[in-house]
Amino acid sequence: MSTHILPIEQYLSLDDNQCKPGIIAAKQALGNQLIILGHHYQRETVFKHADYTGDSLKLSRQASQSGAKYIVFCGVHFMAEVADILSGSEQIAILPDLEAGCPMADMANLKNVEQAWQDLSAIKPADEYITPVTYINSSAELKAFCGRHGGIVCTSSNAQQVLEWCFSQRKQVLFFPDQHLGRNTGYRMNIPLEQMVVWDFDKQHGGLAEKEINAAKIILWDGFCSVHQQFHPEHIDQFRANYPDGQVISHPECSFEVCQKSDEIGSTEYIIQAIKNSPTGSRWLVGTEINLVERLINESKLEGKFVHYMASVVCNCSTMYRIDPQHLLWVLENLANNNVVNQIEVSPQIKTQARLSLERMLEVSA
Repeated sequence: MSTHILPIEQYLSLDDNQCKPGIIAAKQALGNQLIILGHHYQRETVFKHADYTGDSLKLSRQASQSGAKYIVFCGVHFMAEVADILSGSEQIAILPDLEAGCPMADMANLKNVEQAWQDLSAIKPADEYITPVTYINSSAELKAFCGRHGGIVCTSSNAQQVLEWCFSQRKQVLFFPDQHLGRNTGYRMNIPLEQMVVWDFDKQHGGLAEKEINAAKIILWDGFCSVHQQFHPEHIDQFRANYPDGQVISHPECSFEVCQKSDEIGSTEYIIQAIKNSPTGSRWLVGTEINLVERLINESKLEGKFVHYMASVVCNCSTMYRIDPQHLLWVLENLANNNVVNQIEVSPQIKTQARLSLERMLEVSA
């Protein structure tokens, strides 16, 4: 390994177009040692350099099967952790900017979840009655927690399959960190709203009475995605007033009220395929992150379709947006000089336990 690490400071003054030739050259120099993953929410100036694009789990699985030594994940921290968990011991996961986190994932940390588990266990043995489920948008520590307690991970694509499995194991579910994915999925499974309660981690016993906890099928963590909170029922009402024949499609991280007014609900991959498979002349209102929607707008124009962004004010994922061409170039040129920067390493114990909960999910949703 080289002892001369190229400093990030010398890249920050470059504009996006100045970075492009260097990124291409570094990719060529590294060849099949490198794979770049681009999440759907990435800005276009980064997304276009990705070897694989998609949602976080799909990308991590592709990387683990690629044989590439270096996995550069243009996404956020938990995504790079999943890539490290699923990849081989000889593979190295890298996040171009370590400040690219996920605010929703941070709303549930190990300390608070363990306290909640302890509080629930004071009512009845949690390990016998409750299955912990963590959305993939969470830390490796929480995936490991689920692994230790007979729990499982879910994605926005397989949440219903995962919950069905959970109820075949135990009577209740503790679902974190996103309450909206849990509520929207549970309701589609005909679970009444009154049987889905919200656990407020800032309050004693989650702010819930013992009677409420015992009556619940799903205990929802008080977490959310700030991007998907920007969409409101009024946006849908206005769209329908202007375009009565239009279709509304929303990500399940949106509020219950938005999802109830939508024609379809689904993951990023589902949204892309639904619009792609729709007939010429179709018009869609889409409730998810702006970079994906803008990509859909541009692609759909060529097919004679019309896509609209749901919110009246643009709100991108600010932490995802930290991954820029400057940081990507910095990482790649360091790799070309035999320097690994911003490696994401999950400890062996956490990795083993987290992989267990991920493997349960993959088996359930196969």
